[in-house]
Amino acid sequence: MQYSTSQGDYIMGEEPYLLTPGPLTTAASTKAAMLKDWGSWDGDFKAVTAEIRARLVAMCEGGDAYDCVPMQGSGTFAVEAALSSFIPKDGKALVLMNGAYGKRAGKILEYIGRDFVSLDKGDYLPPMPEEIDEILKNDKAITHVLAVHCETSSGILNPLKGISDVTMKHGRKLIVDSMSAFGAVPVTVDEIPFEALVSSANKCIEGVPGFGFVLAKKSALEASKGNCHSLSLDLYDQWIYMNTSGQWRFTPPTHTVVAFLEALRLHEAEGGVAGRLKRYSQNRDTLVGGMKEMGFVPLLDEMWLSPIITTFFSPDDEKFDFTRFYDEIKSRGFIIYPGKLTEAESFRIGFIGALDKSVMEGVLKAIAESCAAMGVTNFAPPAGVK
Repeated sequence: MQYSTSQGDYIMGEEPYLLTPGPLTTAASTKAAMLKDWGSWDGDFKAVTAEIRARLVAMCEGGDAYDCVPMQGSGTFAVEAALSSFIPKDGKALVLMNGAYGKRAGKILEYIGRDFVSLDKGDYLPPMPEEIDEILKNDKAITHVLAVHCETSSGILNPLKGISDVTMKHGRKLIVDSMSAFGAVPVTVDEIPFEALVSSANKCIEGVPGFGFVLAKKSALEASKGNCHSLSLDLYDQWIYMNTSGQWRFTPPTHTVVAFLEALRLHEAEGGVAGRLKRYSQNRDTLVGGMKEMGFVPLLDEMWLSPIITTFFSPDDEKFDFTRFYDEIKSRGFIIYPGKLTEAESFRIGFIGALDKSVMEGVLKAIAESCAAMGVTNFAPPAGVK
């Protein structure tokens, strides 16, 4: 079977589509960019790094007040770099949690010895500005608020503007984990004047894994000197070195970096953040609408559904087995994602990457065929789950 999509032709059997929050399916030209070897100290590679940094600052409309610091490793490396660099040793964070990634931030803070409190909303409720307002009003020691923009454990898109407004009202500093949203959900510093924002190459900009990046106020970077517990993760040191030499301090993932520049060019050609949001939203609407027609139930109410990934409750059918469900769908050319809920069995389907409406229609067909092969006829979740 072959799909002709806006992202290029795909022949079933060559490789499955990744319906995950990253790593994800990438465009052919992004893959092709990795076929050349690069010297990490060479002027041509330094120019690639400089262009990437400038493009990312422009994407959040950071102007002269913000800068971009790439950091080797997965997105979590960049999150830890940001938390340890921007929260001073005598600082205190309020961590907004409604899934695995808020909890992971709390674990990082425990490891690096930073004081914090948390607002934990469970699996599927957003942290609301009025709750944050009350906490900040009663705890003057809090210096920073950490918000996860899109919590992919459930697929919820948290109310970042409201979180930012109340954080600014109290004169505190906002750190945003926008790992799975930046590049597809608008974030500009005039509306969300964050201290720092963290994202990764292999998410909505549709690059491949290998590095994350931190967009931060230059004043925050200057003030971060001496805060970090780690040489490798010290954003201040990386920033200064890049600005003076044009190079990464330690060996960069050269192929990933060059592929990311190609991904940024494709992002621009699609219409930037607005263009990507439009395609991802269409992917979501096609997939979620079709799943509901079959009888599957999403975890979240419609108002909180992100254009990144959606969690569905597993069917309450004795013949449903997630491992076989996964394998049946994979055999038809698609890889879905296990659930991460604590209270119910679930699975997740992502909308990001080189995917479009025709791919989502193929996913729906594969799910229907897989359920038929398993003999699953009841798609509703267990009674009382929702």
